[in-house]
Amino acid sequence: MTAVNDTKFNSAVFLLTGIPGQEDIHLWISSLFCLVYVISIVGNSVILFIVKTDPSLHEPMYIFLSMLALTDLALSISTMSATLGIFLFNTREISLDACFAQLFFIHSLSFIESSVLLLMAFDRFVAICNPLRYASILTLPRIGKMGLVFVLRGVSLIFPLPFLLKRFRYCRANVLSHCYCLHQDVIKMVCSDITVNSIYGFFLTVTVVGLDSLFIFLSYVMILKTVLKVTSHVKCLRALNTCVSHLCAVFLFYTPRIALGLIHGYCKSSPPLLNLFLGYICLFVPPLMNPIVYSVKSQHLSARIIRVFIK
Repeated sequence: MTAVNDTKFNSAVFLLTGIPGQEDIHLWISSLFCLVYVISIVGNSVILFIVKTDPSLHEPMYIFLSMLALTDLALSISTMSATLGIFLFNTREISLDACFAQLFFIHSLSFIESSVLLLMAFDRFVAICNPLRYASILTLPRIGKMGLVFVLRGVSLIFPLPFLLKRFRYCRANVLSHCYCLHQDVIKMVCSDITVNSIYGFFLTVTVVGLDSLFIFLSYVMILKTVLKVTSHVKCLRALNTCVSHLCAVFLFYTPRIALGLIHGYCKSSPPLLNLFLGYICLFVPPLMNPIVYSVKSQHLSARIIRVFIK
């Protein structure tokens, strides 16, 4: 279905966007996306398998890592069919209900990943600032409860969005900016008042991404204050080295999302390719890079991975 501007028309589908102007090489680009998906799915699955089967990894840090891997795995699977459909078969159409379902999973999983990164920051904070109470604070039952609370938070906050979107008539150009559905992208297609959705979207951004990133920042402020009091430079560097993987994951997750949010909200005249590029980074880079970063930085984990593949 082509894009339309008839204000009385309620579009039955949206059109997802691949890479405009590069349709001739979409088949070749699909090979890259297939590789990204394979590495992401295999990498996160291997981490889940190793953490589950190795009792020596049943520690808070690795349990939080398995939560991150599970979230990244679900995020990759939720977009795989639509993305590969565009680049392999030029199947751009997506129904409203399918779009709203995908939107729900993408946003809720993104919020859950933000929460997991916060829990991992808390883990590093306790390990460095209060190591003697580490085992008593981060018990397995408490970790399970914290994980459940944040999963319920992510799901419950996003749950109203599909219903808020379903009440609208979509009568503007029905071409979305990305190869997947986002709330801030879909509401641009609405021809009626979107004040409620805009306020709720801003509320979600502030209460989840804003607060989580703030608490992560404060955790590292406290970690730095503690580490700088250590007289031994070797111990200081060793403590900071345990945070490198998490800091990389935080950077990979928050930086493109904040940039994309600013573009959607305030930079209407930004180049479409920049918007598209950041969208791909948001969705595909964290699930791809997180297993690699943690495997490289954790000698214990990398040794177990090598042992699994050698066998």
